[in-house]
Amino acid sequence: MTITRTDLANAIRVLTIDAVEKAKSGHPGMPMGMADIAEVLWNDFLVHNPANTHWANRDRFILSNGHGSMLQYALLHLTGYDVSMEDLESFRQWHSKTPGHPEYRDTPGIETTTGPLGQGLANGVGMALAERMLASQFNRPDHELINHYTYVFLGDGCLMEGVSHEVCSLAGVWGLNKLICFYDDNNISIDGHVDDWFSDDTPARFEAYGWHVVRHVDGHDPEAIKKAIVEARKQTTKPTLICCKTVIGHGSPNKAGTHDVHGAALGAEEIALTRQNLGWSSEAFEIPEAVYHAYDARAKGESAESAWQEKFAKYKSLFPKEAAEFVRRLSGKPSADFDKAIARLISDFRKEAPKIATRVASGKTIQGIAATLPEFLGGSADLTPSNNTRWKEAIDVGKHRLMGNYIHYGVREFGMSAIMNGVALYGGFLPFGGTFLIFSDYSRNAIRMAALMGIRVVYVMTHDSIGLGEDGPTHQPIEQVNSLRLIPNLHVWRPADAVETAIAWESSVKLERTPSLLALSRQNLPALPHTDETVANTHRGGYVIKDAENGKAKGILIATGSEVELALAAQAKLAEQGHPVRVVSMPCMDIFAAQDAAYQESVLPSHITKRIAIEAGSTGLWYKYVGLHGAVIGIDHFGASAPAPILFEKFGFTVDNVVARFQAL
Repeated sequence: MTITRTDLANAIRVLTIDAVEKAKSGHPGMPMGMADIAEVLWNDFLVHNPANTHWANRDRFILSNGHGSMLQYALLHLTGYDVSMEDLESFRQWHSKTPGHPEYRDTPGIETTTGPLGQGLANGVGMALAERMLASQFNRPDHELINHYTYVFLGDGCLMEGVSHEVCSLAGVWGLNKLICFYDDNNISIDGHVDDWFSDDTPARFEAYGWHVVRHVDGHDPEAIKKAIVEARKQTTKPTLICCKTVIGHGSPNKAGTHDVHGAALGAEEIALTRQNLGWSSEAFEIPEAVYHAYDARAKGESAESAWQEKFAKYKSLFPKEAAEFVRRLSGKPSADFDKAIARLISDFRKEAPKIATRVASGKTIQGIAATLPEFLGGSADLTPSNNTRWKEAIDVGKHRLMGNYIHYGVREFGMSAIMNGVALYGGFLPFGGTFLIFSDYSRNAIRMAALMGIRVVYVMTHDSIGLGEDGPTHQPIEQVNSLRLIPNLHVWRPADAVETAIAWESSVKLERTPSLLALSRQNLPALPHTDETVANTHRGGYVIKDAENGKAKGILIATGSEVELALAAQAKLAEQGHPVRVVSMPCMDIFAAQDAAYQESVLPSHITKRIAIEAGSTGLWYKYVGLHGAVIGIDHFGASAPAPILFEKFGFTVDNVVARFQAL
C-alpha cells in the first residue's frame, strides 16, 4: 500500500473525529486544520524518543491552542508513545491518559499543561530561554550536551491574549532563534469569523518584536510547510513565526471553514461524509499498518538518544565535575552546600535578631544561598530594588548575555510568571521572580497553572498589606493572600521575621512538586523569641511562638507576618489582666493544614475555643481555625492612602482593640 503525506495527515484527522464523536465533546476543527503541519514537523524534523520522555536533549513540542488536544494525542499514539488506541477511545473520560486539554504528568510526551490560551506560548519562551542558558553553561567546544529546538503550535486566540504580547516581546529581545512557532491562521474562533474582533497585522507585529516571520504558508501543502521550517532553522539571531493559512475542520465537506467545527462533534452523518471526502476507508479507530510504520519514531528516537549518550560519556570523562553538576541540576536536588548555608543564615538571624522588613530578610537569604544554587534564575517585573530579588554576584540576562542568572522582565507580571513555568518545566533551573503582592492578580492564572502541574517555582511578592502605606488602596493587597491560599498545591508563606523568611526559602528550594509564594513586608518587623523548638516547628507551617506563662492558656491568638508582633504585645497586656493566652504564628497555613492531627491539636487544642486570628487582610478563611465562637481581626474593605502606622491604628490593628475583642468573646 502506497502511503502519501496526505494519508498520514488524514490519520490524525480521522482519529480526532472518532475520539470526539465517541466522547460527544471536544474540538475537532483545529486538529483537522493543523494535521498537515503536524505531520511534516513530527516526521521530518522533531527529535524525540518515545521510550524516554525525559531525555534532556529532546526537542520540545507545545500545543498552546490546547483545546485541539486530539492532535497531540494522535501524534503520540502514532509515533510510539505509551498512548494506546484504548486511550484515544477514552478521550475526555475519567482517569484517562487523554483529558480534554493536554495535562503535564497525565500523558507521556506532554511537556506542559495547556488550555488557557497564550500560556503554552509563554511556556515555550521559557523553555527556549532555558535551552539557550543551559547550553551556554554546560556546552564545551566540540562537546555539546544541549542543542535542540522548541516548537509551538498556536492559534488566533493565543495571539489575542495579552500574555502573548508580553512574552513574544521578550523572546525577540533575547533572540531565541531555536524557538519556532506555527500560527494557525484559520480566521475562526468560537464566535465565528474573527474579522470583527481580530484584524491585527500579525506578521508586522512579530517583525516589530524582532522576530523572523515566514508569511503566507499554505498550511495544507507539505512542501511549503517543510520549506518554511528549513528557513526557520537557519535563523541564528531571531525566533520565527510561521504564518500558516489553514481551513479549520479541513476535510469536512459541510463544516470546514466554519465555527461549527471548532468545538463540537461532527456527528455520525458528517463523519461518514468526511471519510468519503478524505478517501479513508478504514473503520473508526482503525489505522492501516503502513501508516503506523511511517510514523513510528521509536527506532529513530532510540538512535538519537544513544548517540547523545555516547557524547555525554565522552563529556563525563573530560569534564567530570561539570557532568555531575549537570545530572544534579536536572534532578532538581539542591547541592549539599545548600543545607549548610541555610542553617548558617538561620543561626545568624537568631543571634543578630535584626529588626528588618521580611523583603530585606528575603534579599539577605537569597544572597546567602545563591552561591550554593547555580540553578537559581532570579528576576523581577521592574521592581528589583523593591523586591530585593537580586544578589550582588548576579549577572543580568540580556540579548548577548544569556549566560546570566537574573532577568529584568520589565512590567510584565503575567509574562514573567508564565515564562518561569516554562523554565521550571524544562529542568535544570530554579526560577523565582518578584513583584508587589497586589500584582499577583496579573500573574494569577500562571501561578494556578504552576500549582496544577506541580512544578518548583518561587513567587516573591513584597509589600504585602496596608503596611505599604501611602501608595493607597490600588497597591494595598486585601484579599490576595487568602485567595492565593485557596489555590490547591500552592504554599503561601507570610513570614513574621527573618528566621521565618529563611525557613520559607528553605522549604521553597527543597520542594519538588509544589510552587511557593512568599508574601513579604515593606515595613520593618522585630525578631521573634525563637528557640530550637520554634525553629524546627516553623517548618510545619504553624507553631507556638510563645505560650502562656504557666502553660495553661485560656485563649489563643493566631497571627501571621507583621501581626505576630501585635499578638505578642496583646498577650503581654492580657496576662497583666489575668488572661493567659497562647500566641501561634502561622506563616504557612497550607503546610500546617497538612500536618498530622496530633500536631495540629498540640498547637491549637480543641478545648480552647476562645480564639482570635489577626491578619491585615480578608477574614473569611480564618474561621477555619477560630471557629464560630472566635473572632478575626482583619480587613474586609479596601485600604487608604496614609502612613502605615496610621492605617494599622485606624483599621483596628492595635493592642487595645485585640484585648477588647478577646474580652468580648
